[in-house]
Amino acid sequence: MTEHSGSIELIDQIDSLDAEADLQRGLDLLAEVKAGRRGSTLRFYRPRPTMAFGQRDANLPGFAAAAEASRSHGFEPLVRRAGGRAMAYHQGCLVIDHLEVDAEAVLGSRRRFSEFGELFAAALRSLDVDAAVGEIPGEYCPGEFSVHGSYPARAGAELEQIKLVGTAQRVVSGAWLFSSAIVVQDASPLRAALVDVYRELGLDWSPKTAGAAEDLQPGLTVEAVKMAVLEAYGL
Repeated sequence: MTEHSGSIELIDQIDSLDAEADLQRGLDLLAEVKAGRRGSTLRFYRPRPTMAFGQRDANLPGFAAAAEASRSHGFEPLVRRAGGRAMAYHQGCLVIDHLEVDAEAVLGSRRRFSEFGELFAAALRSLDVDAAVGEIPGEYCPGEFSVHGSYPARAGAELEQIKLVGTAQRVVSGAWLFSSAIVVQDASPLRAALVDVYRELGLDWSPKTAGAAEDLQPGLTVEAVKMAVLEAYGL
């Protein structure tokens, strides 16, 4: 499991605040951690439909059109303060924010991507999802430590893989926030929104990489994934 300092406070947010407030809540918690008003914190929530753009997306000529395309699919467009490209999520996803006090927060950035990727892949494997860490060709919001899943191999067929977990982090002096979105259910509306958004941004990707864990393990629920993540944390 990923290391954390001492005990960890669990925030199981039952209801979404709204798309913008959910993102802001993570930053507010980070400010509290940095100021010493709280320690290790783990927050779970199921978000309202959100298109979280990266900082680089907001500087592209097609950003305004991409934001409008997002709204047309019912996804609230927001620009997050972490890196990466556009990522779509909704209530079929589980968002996990892990926050820690860390005097050397910057130094551990790459290690955290690797460790959290392995933690979430292990949690999904415990639910019989064939999950592993690593970027897959053509994925949306590409990242070296994305968690992907594979369909059962078929003789003579190309290996089919889908992205299951996107991760991002926000590092400040003395603390960090690592945020992850696990796509568990109902990938179709996510895929449809991403197709139009990435077209407007002028970014290439393969829509077949947008899927959900339930595509690989039918009947899987967000609650089951949350329990598996808690088990991976030893909580």
